[in-house]
Amino acid sequence: MIGLVIVALLAVILLPQLWVRHTLTRHGNDRPDLQGTGGELARHLLDRFGLKNVRVEITGLGDHYDPDSRTVRLLRQHHDGRSLSAVAVAAHEVGHAIQHSRGDRMLELRQRLVKIAMRTDRLAVLFFIAAPVLAALARHPAVLIAVGAVGMGLMAVRVVVDAVTLPVEFDASFKKALPILKNGSYLAPEDMPAIRSVLRAAALSYLAGALMSLVNLARWIRVLR
Repeated sequence: MIGLVIVALLAVILLPQLWVRHTLTRHGNDRPDLQGTGGELARHLLDRFGLKNVRVEITGLGDHYDPDSRTVRLLRQHHDGRSLSAVAVAAHEVGHAIQHSRGDRMLELRQRLVKIAMRTDRLAVLFFIAAPVLAALARHPAVLIAVGAVGMGLMAVRVVVDAVTLPVEFDASFKKALPILKNGSYLAPEDMPAIRSVLRAAALSYLAGALMSLVNLARWIRVLR
């Protein structure tokens, strides 16, 4: 029974990630008929929306927009590639830059929470390590429960970050990138279903992390029950 639960949890966590990779690879073949590379499209769109101060760079750490340095960072295959995946991912990350320029409240909330979560994640680990030691010194199980509860509260911040991230990602994909690509005549109509699929994958790229956060929190709740 326990084995089945573990397999089910692994499937829930890994399947979204595998689907995202499959979708990006499926539409990742270069298309000579496209107007430019992902990096060129990102630069064009940023200039079009008056965001000339936002840079476009190649990264090896995953496609993302960095609001602190105001930089759109794309993997090399998306920066230099001339594929539907490159086009959609570039437009998605530009969507985040547009959110930032317009003072999107959910994006700002996410950024504040991310900085907090970086600290609370480390503190949570310390509390979980200290919990059994303090309980042994105090010789009372209530100490274990109290310290563990603090640790779970700190870990819950990461769950909140993931919950806020999902609507931010969907907004970048379907309220920013999709209308821009559709109304700007950057692609042929027959390419739009593939673009929607890639944009959905881009929006769900954080889902595996969100599920992992929930699983970790549930695991610690079970341990401390």
